Amino acid sequence: MHIPAYAHGTIRAALPAVPTGRQMASVDCCVCGAPFGRDLGAVPLGPAPEAGLSGCRPCLSRLVTRARTTRDAALSRNAEQVRKDSEAWESLRDQHLAQLDAVGRAAEEVAELAGNEEIPPLRVAWLLISLESAYTWIPDAPEPPPAIDQEDHLLTSAEIRLGSAMITARGAAAGRLAYHLINEAQSDEPEMCEELECPEDCPGRHDVSNIDCGPEAIFEGLQQHGVTIEEPGPPPLPSRLAALLPPQPEEQPPLFPGLEEQASTALAHLGIDADDPEVLLSAAAAGLAAEALLNEPLEAIRAAPGGPNAGDVFAQGVDLYRRARKALIAARNDGPERLGAFTAVATDLDLPWAGGSRFTLRAASGPVADFIRNIEEQVWITEELMRRQGWRDALLHRAFTAVFKATHHFGMPGWPTVVDAAMKRLASLDRLSAPPELVDLRAVETALLQEPDRLGANALEWLVRHALLG
Repeated sequence: MHIPAYAHGTIRAALPAVPTGRQMASVDCCVCGAPFGRDLGAVPLGPAPEAGLSGCRPCLSRLVTRARTTRDAALSRNAEQVRKDSEAWESLRDQHLAQLDAVGRAAEEVAELAGNEEIPPLRVAWLLISLESAYTWIPDAPEPPPAIDQEDHLLTSAEIRLGSAMITARGAAAGRLAYHLINEAQSDEPEMCEELECPEDCPGRHDVSNIDCGPEAIFEGLQQHGVTIEEPGPPPLPSRLAALLPPQPEEQPPLFPGLEEQASTALAHLGIDADDPEVLLSAAAAGLAAEALLNEPLEAIRAAPGGPNAGDVFAQGVDLYRRARKALIAARNDGPERLGAFTAVATDLDLPWAGGSRFTLRAASGPVADFIRNIEEQVWITEELMRRQGWRDALLHRAFTAVFKATHHFGMPGWPTVVDAAMKRLASLDRLSAPPELVDLRAVETALLQEPDRLGANALEWLVRHALLG
């Protein structure tokens, strides 16, 4: 009988403070005291099936029902309280949003009026002062109750919009008032009228609306007031000119100098044609998959209780090979970051492994964190190699890995030879105890050559156990 966790407390409360000897020996029910027999079976309550108290199914069913009723009532009360808190909070929030919106719209209007030459500067100044007062009087944002999400995006967005509107209004008013003061302080210059081609009724006063003092004037002006600030370096080139110049990337030293020459020669001796793009890509994918699975952390996980068997690992290796191949192609087209798709699958804690396996990393024992860290480090090396030395060097490096770690891996040039030898041996074996997926030899050969994980982890484990696939 399954006893849900929420019923444990109710059952403990129903147990006798001082059980009888018969109850301790699981002869009588620890709840109702009825003796167990053919018509009334005992359900052990622990601490172990062979020791401790036991209850009868009717008593325990009644207690579980009572606990469920109590739990559901508590959940209903909590939900009702959350609803009330939410309604009260939304009312406060909407009121605060209305205040933010009103002041924000006022700031937008002030910014527009500041640029209107028909509005007197003094009036612009009073509008700005009034706006600042309204902004200051806005109360602090209300705090949501504990049951409500503490991050309210509506409030955050409204505050950002209001801040932006205030900055715009202050800038517009400051510019208008600064030029007003400068123009008021200027003397009449009738002698400039002829040069400026002023109309005959010009009084000789020439207001300015745009002054460019250059990049150094502010520092020189502050020095007159005893303030010294170190001037920045030369200004950047204008954007139009900068766009004509090629970007200057920061040079980084290569991770593996001379990799092209060394790896190509070594791979050729080991039967991998580095000049064949498809062969090189497949070998690199096999190498990346091998780095994910053929390492000490996985060996420790396999040795621990509940670890994956050889068939699980073989099926997962095939699946990771395909994913590595797709990720490498995507990285060539869209950048090294696309290898993250391979990492996401290879390190997923809850994703069952390929071939119908039930194994997941979350359920595993052993150094799972080290296993994940190893994959992330190896993928990072490939990404960084692409950035510094290019996509081909990254493939050469991973293909070199495959030669030493996955010579007979699915996707390697020697895989068809492995399959041919396996089929010959399989045909000579007694397959009465073999999984049904291995009955049709022609179908088995096709699957091994194209999609070995299609056979399933159990069939692959049988083949590995009989030394047909390594």
